Amino acid sequence: MANKMWGGRFQAGPDAIMEEINASIGFDKRLFRQDIAGSKAHAAMLAKQGIITKSDAAEIRKGLDQVQGEIEAGTFTFSRALEDIHLNVESRLKDVIGPAAGRLHTARSRNDQVAVDFRLYVRDTVDHFDMQLKDLQLALAEKAEAHAATIMPGFTHLQVAQPVTFGHHMLAYVEMLARDRSRLADARKRMNENPLGAAALAGTSFPIDRHETAKALGFDRPTRNSLDTVADRDFVLETLSASAICAIHLSRLAEEIVIWSTSQFRFVKLSDKFTTGSSIMPQKRNPDAAELVRAKPGRIIGALLSLLTVMKGLPLTYSKDMQEDKEPAFDGFDNLSLAIAATTGMVKDMVPNEQEMRKAAASGFSTATDLADWLVRTLKMPFREAHHVTGSLVALAETEGCDLPELSLPLMQSVEPRITKDVYKVLTVENSVASRVSFGGTAPKNVKREAKRWIKLLKA
Repeated sequence: MANKMWGGRFQAGPDAIMEEINASIGFDKRLFRQDIAGSKAHAAMLAKQGIITKSDAAEIRKGLDQVQGEIEAGTFTFSRALEDIHLNVESRLKDVIGPAAGRLHTARSRNDQVAVDFRLYVRDTVDHFDMQLKDLQLALAEKAEAHAATIMPGFTHLQVAQPVTFGHHMLAYVEMLARDRSRLADARKRMNENPLGAAALAGTSFPIDRHETAKALGFDRPTRNSLDTVADRDFVLETLSASAICAIHLSRLAEEIVIWSTSQFRFVKLSDKFTTGSSIMPQKRNPDAAELVRAKPGRIIGALLSLLTVMKGLPLTYSKDMQEDKEPAFDGFDNLSLAIAATTGMVKDMVPNEQEMRKAAASGFSTATDLADWLVRTLKMPFREAHHVTGSLVALAETEGCDLPELSLPLMQSVEPRITKDVYKVLTVENSVASRVSFGGTAPKNVKREAKRWIKLLKA
């Protein structure tokens, strides 16, 4: 008896181990919507071109609708013996409509079929990410608007550097996510070409219309080279790369939430929604959601590295190695989506502790740069000299056990006699942040304006 999938060329079925390593239905069944959408477009084009009859195309479409309904209802039985989503759908279609189902595969191969399925899936995923990231940006921008004047320390090397505002800090992540969305949009633009019609690798002798299927599936155009079409997984690599960068941004914010919520910092508080307790220490409130978001880049970067490794040495065109593209991609995309959702929830949930943040912002000689700038503006000192004088004043304050605003005028004048009492105006954290009016600076009026601009853009 001939093999039920491969017909006359194979006279026996695969070994059990071969079936185990070869089958992909366990994970590629999630492509069923894209597979059926591609098949509908292909059948409609074949009928329009006179390659199959319109009645067969109608039967195929009706049958595919039934198959999709069965899968969505959970009544469809997937078969490992049929390997993948393509053969599972086609086999069931034959059960539903009979011999007409056999005409569906005219002028196509599983090579271009999987390419179109996966492109459609990744395109849908990118659109989903864009919506999620937009929601996260809006949550950050609204938090920024509410806290445009809430003072906190800005850090370099995790040391107090200069006062900034909490709103300004939130907007930094809005900018990062904007770049993430831009990278994903770029990847989407490049992937939005139709692989159908490349067939196995060389195209087809049938008079197909690839522009027609491109239009039906929302692609901008058909791919231009059949060899490249079936060999290409750049669209997955690009999306995973953009996803990895995005995950790193989320992880940086998650790490800050972890730090900020410690008893040592007490900058923010998370509610019970995004924290857990301890099995032995009843006082604990652990920022587990943030810690898990912080860990997610490991999964996503791993997915990218996995696929890079699979693809690095493959000759043209299709090789079965490329079946290993989906599991890591699915895992990476699922984890990024979950990380974005969790981060959005935490941003909306967290409550800044304004008193603790201001206290921290006023420590560590954070207005030293303001003092140096005052020396330049008022005493016309070269900045390098002002830097040296300020450093001497900081050393003096350390010796006196006080911060710069508490250093007496006579002591300041012992270092630089021309200093006047007006210097104290620039040494408060409020005046420090208010003075940072340069474009992109932390001045509250800047932050308020920028937050409003982003909210308007994101709600448009």
